[in-house]
Amino acid sequence: MNNMKVSVSPHIKDKTSTATIMRDVLIALGPALIASVIIFGARALLVTAVCVAFAVGGEWVFEKIVKKPSTIGDLSAAVTGVLLAFNLPVGIPLWQAALGSLIAIIIVKQLFGGLGQNFANPAITARIIMLLAFSSTMTTWVIPDAVSTATPLVILKGAEGGGTLPTIANMFLGVRGGCLGETSAVALLIGGAYLLIRRVISWHTPVAFIGTVFLFTLLVKGNVDYSVYQVLSGGLLIGAFFMATDYSTTPNTDWGRIVFGIGCGLITVLIRVWGNYPEGVSFSILLMNILTPYISKATRKKPLGGVKA
Repeated sequence: MNNMKVSVSPHIKDKTSTATIMRDVLIALGPALIASVIIFGARALLVTAVCVAFAVGGEWVFEKIVKKPSTIGDLSAAVTGVLLAFNLPVGIPLWQAALGSLIAIIIVKQLFGGLGQNFANPAITARIIMLLAFSSTMTTWVIPDAVSTATPLVILKGAEGGGTLPTIANMFLGVRGGCLGETSAVALLIGGAYLLIRRVISWHTPVAFIGTVFLFTLLVKGNVDYSVYQVLSGGLLIGAFFMATDYSTTPNTDWGRIVFGIGCGLITVLIRVWGNYPEGVSFSILLMNILTPYISKATRKKPLGGVKA
């Protein structure tokens, strides 16, 4: 009787665990990893391996030091490592990639209590810190022939003398400058579809996020092609499917997820069109992470017969 656990209803039995969810996320990231190796070469795999190794290793060492049970088996650290790698240029120095992984795991995740306790997405936060600390290496992009190039977002913004936009076909395939895991729209859409089919994520945030970027840029510029390029450029797709849907840092209600996605979309466009940075996805998700508790509270359903809190 001493081992009996009592909790409020409903009592739902399910085989789903953190490890199975994270395993599905890793599977969903597989097509983007394959595409990055095809597009950028073997170094894409090396950068990803370094990020995963230091994310998992950093979590294991930290938990040993503070005498906490090891949680590396839930695969969440591995997912963080892959997501951070996908948000880095393929030419990033490996020591910077390793440092970014340690920042994500130790500072953003573990120091706040571990999985489910962190207020912000670890990979997103680490990327922003790295962008501020290593602005040169974090904004040096290459295309498959290893020539430095401007990203489509820089070209759309008219910065650095402009340039020629890749074709829509190349945007879909990923033959363009950008972070190693964000360029192939096709690979990311396949991964996103897998998560939706497996019900790991819901449609609310990705649709609201991507739809808001498309409609807002169309309203601002009045050009459909411009809006299509905005959707396919930068980290929008990987952000919408893999980071803005993080369980612990995003709202837990359907309407909350829609509000979250719309907010991310609006901030992304504001930064892309009028801000100093050509990209705004990471900043938008981080800012909306801060508002998540308030959005969840405002959109929570009132129990039958209950009163408003």
